[in-house]
Amino acid sequence: MTEKLFYEDGYLKEFRGTVLSCTKDQKEGQYKVVLDRSIFFPEGGGQYGDTGWLDDVEVLDTQEKDGVIWHRTNAPFAEGKEITGKLNWEQRFDKMQQHTGEHIVSGIVHKWFGYNNVGFHLGDEVCTMDFDGEISREQLEKIEWEANRAVVENVEVLVSYPSKKELESLEYRSKIEIEGAVRIITIPGYDVCACCAPHVTRTGEIGVIKLTGVQRYKGGVRMTLLCGFRALRDYGAKELRAARISHSLCAKETEIDEAVERLKEERDRWKEECKTLQKQLILSKLPEVRSGELICLFRENLKPDEMRAYLNGILDQGAKCCLIISEEHLDSGRPSKENTTAETGKNTEQKQEKQSAGFRYIAGSRTLNMRPVAEMLNHTFDGRGGGKPDMVQGSCKNSAGKEQIRQMLEAYGRKETGVDNADGK
Repeated sequence: MTEKLFYEDGYLKEFRGTVLSCTKDQKEGQYKVVLDRSIFFPEGGGQYGDTGWLDDVEVLDTQEKDGVIWHRTNAPFAEGKEITGKLNWEQRFDKMQQHTGEHIVSGIVHKWFGYNNVGFHLGDEVCTMDFDGEISREQLEKIEWEANRAVVENVEVLVSYPSKKELESLEYRSKIEIEGAVRIITIPGYDVCACCAPHVTRTGEIGVIKLTGVQRYKGGVRMTLLCGFRALRDYGAKELRAARISHSLCAKETEIDEAVERLKEERDRWKEECKTLQKQLILSKLPEVRSGELICLFRENLKPDEMRAYLNGILDQGAKCCLIISEEHLDSGRPSKENTTAETGKNTEQKQEKQSAGFRYIAGSRTLNMRPVAEMLNHTFDGRGGGKPDMVQGSCKNSAGKEQIRQMLEAYGRKETGVDNADGK
């Protein structure tokens, strides 16, 4: 068993200890150093293990198994060697601030709503808490205000080890069943909870508690917490971003939300105007269509709304039906010198990439059922899609030649209407 000095004094930054064993982890290539005593708190209680130094060797992580704490390092130590251990105090104190802040918030949530903290993770940047009940944004603000009241009151954080009999009459929070001595952390008026981690001695040391978000999670909510210097850094970063946005929008920082809303409204107006102009441009480029004609239109890189605009424009002119193909690289269907000549290197790769490109389609008619057209395209060119009888759309993985698609539409036309040819535009 390792003597856990952090339980005697959570503010110890250095200590002297003796190396009991040092074994190499063959998988990681690092060393597990066991000492007779340690101020390094191992991973547990929802937070990662302490780091620091043994003499001048960095401690990368701290773990515990069966009451023995081992310190992970990149260099070995001889058994029996006396060493000086030094804690990464800035990191440790940061975790103490976050963990005590979490206790205050969890205690308030339990007291006000009866919800339990069912998950806790203290990471390098944020701390998250999971509760088994719903909490709104408005309730979050009230919880945060009450939590900071506890900070301002500078309440003493008490540590105790009640007897088994005392525990029977003590109401306290605990996530798991605990065997042996139970360490109770009490923040008078706010929380009583079983916990093994180091905490600050008074709530004022937390500095500030900021709840930055709440979201639904596994039937309850997940809350994000920042305390102390983490909250200060977060505020500073957000203040800087707000100042930059204020400068960009020529608006006061207190009015940037309104300025952004105005910008969004202006953007939406321009988008609608662009759609209108785009539709007018498409209509101006429509081919002349004879009444009752079967139209097969080939274009490159059309967006779905552009394809629909082309389709409706052609049908409005009296076409019997219309099929529109949009493909980045359209194969004309006729052999060329490039197709029959052996190619090597980069040009070959580019050609193969072009030929393997798929295509999107849309087909429509005012009188005919277009579902068979979708079925033919999907079957022939490995596609997926469908729709209502008057309009179908989809995409195909395999490339297709213009002539092949025209012939398919002609076959459909002969069957449905007696028309012998499909005009490709």
